[in-house]
Amino acid sequence: MALIISAVLIWVYMTGWFGVAILKKRNDIADTAWGVGFILVAGFNLLFNPTKKLLISIILISIWGVRLAVHIYQRNKNKKEDYRYESFKSSPYFQVFIVQGFFMWLICWPIINSSGVFGWFNLVGILIWIIGFYFESTADSQLKKFIQNPSNKGKIMQSGLWAISRHPNYFGEVTMWWGIFLLNLGNNWWTIVGPLTISYLILKVSGVPLLEKKYENNLEFQNYKKRVSVFIPW
Repeated sequence: MALIISAVLIWVYMTGWFGVAILKKRNDIADTAWGVGFILVAGFNLLFNPTKKLLISIILISIWGVRLAVHIYQRNKNKKEDYRYESFKSSPYFQVFIVQGFFMWLICWPIINSSGVFGWFNLVGILIWIIGFYFESTADSQLKKFIQNPSNKGKIMQSGLWAISRHPNYFGEVTMWWGIFLLNLGNNWWTIVGPLTISYLILKVSGVPLLEKKYENNLEFQNYKKRVSVFIPW
């Protein structure tokens, strides 16, 4: 039942953001809505299942979701729409908002179906989440400073965390959701669908592949690619 109610909640939420997208005339606003949506789902489920696991989960997800939403909003403000959304002009409601809502629902399974008492093993999930948050937030901050420096225009970020992974922010994102899965793990092992979904999306669909393709003809990036791990820091 919780899965169905959460699905309806996400549908209403994403439909509302589609209305905002129409007013703003840009569909990449869905990226700003992404992080906040998880906070909504976590908070809703906490109301009906007030456990220590979910209380900790909503705190962690809120820290992540608010930071990500603010970061993306500031990044996109006063800029043209993200190039990745240009191919979704024909049916943005379904292709962008409903599809993203569906993936949000899948990723939320560990939260929606959180079970079992809080044990030492769940602490491992918190530690993994902290590592992931460090990678995502630090990598985003380093890239932002790099881009703001006019002398770096046209160059590839290769320092800081970007010296050990070509996509340290995405590595952090995936790691955090594996942490949330372990934090809420009890007898609900099948909720591994959540972290598997975000891992697949970032590694095979909308994250790493798109950026790698964008710079495939960039000589500096090709040299960078030969030296640095694509995902796992190395």
